[in-house]
Amino acid sequence: MKQYTYLLIDLGCLLIPFIFSFYHKKPFFKEWKYFLPANIFISVLFIIWDVLFTYLKIWGFNPEYLIGITILNLPIEEILFFISIPYACVFTYYAISHLIKFKKPSKVHRKISLLAIIILLVFGSMHLPLLYTSITFLSTAIFLIFLMILRINLSYIYFTYALIIPFFLISNGLLTGSFLDNPIVWYDGINNTELRVFTIPIEDFIYGFLLISSNILLYEYIKNKFQKASN
Repeated sequence: MKQYTYLLIDLGCLLIPFIFSFYHKKPFFKEWKYFLPANIFISVLFIIWDVLFTYLKIWGFNPEYLIGITILNLPIEEILFFISIPYACVFTYYAISHLIKFKKPSKVHRKISLLAIIILLVFGSMHLPLLYTSITFLSTAIFLIFLMILRINLSYIYFTYALIIPFFLISNGLLTGSFLDNPIVWYDGINNTELRVFTIPIEDFIYGFLLISSNILLYEYIKNKFQKASN
């Protein structure tokens, strides 16, 4: 069973959101036509990043927790990661946006973005030789700057990310070695700061936000375009 560990983590993250996608009042499965093209596009970008960093041995995968099937030198479980995690998070965003309605537009999200941009730019610039740290922090800063210019409201995205943090700590904690004899995903320690929350590198929190928010925003963009074209 040990070789199925990463696969089970992926499926565990996907299971409950998938089941509740068929909830009759707000069925998320009807959103698949928007989610899937968004997820495929973003996944390709992140897989390219993943392939490059794996090739450079910035990170890698422990074979004892893998079933042994690879694509582009990545474990099939890693490919599934870019589907299961975004699916769970976009589903959560979808549920939150229907369950919680902010009474009036708030500018708090812009203040959060501005503070995040400053921290990301400063921290990323201070660690330029560390490829995982600098690329993750600086690319996320640029991403947030772009969104601020477009005046995109990130309130629900920030709220969604805050809500999933406990689940992130469990799933990513397992991947990085919590509760296991060895980590499923290892880091070389040369290209990241080695600052961790439990066993999770702090870079993973930023990487995760970039992955999730880009999936949500592209999903919303495709949905809006599709609905405008239908009207």
